[in-house]
Amino acid sequence: MYGYIVDVVNLLLRWLHVIAAIAWIGESIYFVMLDNSLRTPKAAEDREKGVFGEMWAVHGGGFYHNQKYTTAPAKLPGDLHWSFWKAYTTWLTGFALFVVLYMASPDFYLVNANSPWAWAADLDGWQANLLALAFLLGGWVVYNELCKRISPNMERDGLLSVAVAVMMVVVAYLSTQMFTGRAAFLLTGAVMATAMSANVFFWIIPGQRRMVNAMQAGETPNPLDGKRGKQRSVHNTYFTLPVVLLMISNHYSFLYSHELAWVVMALLIFAGAVIRQFFVLMHAGHNKPLYLVAGAALIVLAFVVGAPSASGPASAESEAPGREQVSAIIAQHCVQCHARDPEHAAFSAPPAGYAFESWEAIAQQRETIQQVVGNHYMPLGNITNMTAEERDIIAAWEE
Repeated sequence: MYGYIVDVVNLLLRWLHVIAAIAWIGESIYFVMLDNSLRTPKAAEDREKGVFGEMWAVHGGGFYHNQKYTTAPAKLPGDLHWSFWKAYTTWLTGFALFVVLYMASPDFYLVNANSPWAWAADLDGWQANLLALAFLLGGWVVYNELCKRISPNMERDGLLSVAVAVMMVVVAYLSTQMFTGRAAFLLTGAVMATAMSANVFFWIIPGQRRMVNAMQAGETPNPLDGKRGKQRSVHNTYFTLPVVLLMISNHYSFLYSHELAWVVMALLIFAGAVIRQFFVLMHAGHNKPLYLVAGAALIVLAFVVGAPSASGPASAESEAPGREQVSAIIAQHCVQCHARDPEHAAFSAPPAGYAFESWEAIAQQRETIQQVVGNHYMPLGNITNMTAEERDIIAAWEE
């Protein structure tokens, strides 16, 4: 029953998380497009009343006329639209999912028993949980300090972008050394998502409130509030595509089970940012297809780096393992979870629908089993202590 309850909570949280993320990211992409699509207003009266730019659009059977003011309009409505709850809901539900799925079973999902760093491989579950929380908090602190120290007046944003890119490479490397591959990809994405939500909470919304208050008081807003909000919003839009990929990466073990997973991750992060740049420029009226080409090249390079090494055939001097050997290993290390009625409390149904209680079911998934056992993705966290010799037997298994 515990596993079933966890699955239900997981489903509902994930549903809300995806809905909130779609709403937040969609609105964010829309406003970036809108900002980059603005044109100088044609009507003299609009320019005289402070309209900086405008955009006409047709959608849903009607016409829309968007206008942007850089100074206070003659009158601000009482029902001014604010965008922040979608960002907060996305982060809160994402963190709740992390608690339910990862922090509730840290020995299973967080502790990297194969870490080259002995202290990380020997972590207890509670220590791994604390390390994960510190990783998230530390990522935001470092990113925020980079923004404040390198480009406090938004005059060195190019240099800041390079620094943030270097930071993400470091985050990718550290995460893959300290946590299991699956958790590493998720936590790296969570570092970026935390920065995105924190940008909204600590900088964008407070700055906008100060601007509105100044306008309503007939005062001139501090231009740094607008510039800083724009800076953090721009960062958020470049984080968007990489974060989405990292959040769905747990479905693809080949991404995070390679020894150079951190390189694969960094390349995909840069690919997402470069592809986003193409659309940002396109909305501003600049068609630069080389950004798409560069993004595609980075994706191809990531998959080349992460490709599994070809395993040679079994030695002619040794026989391929028989059905009994393979079945015994599967029964000892896999059937706790991969059964119609799993013994492990974390599951109410066999993961991915794979139940290995018959030889027919095992043989049908031979290639998948060899892949995930060979790259050490399974057993999760090697909680059943599968040996290298047992992995070699699975690798040598033939039809």
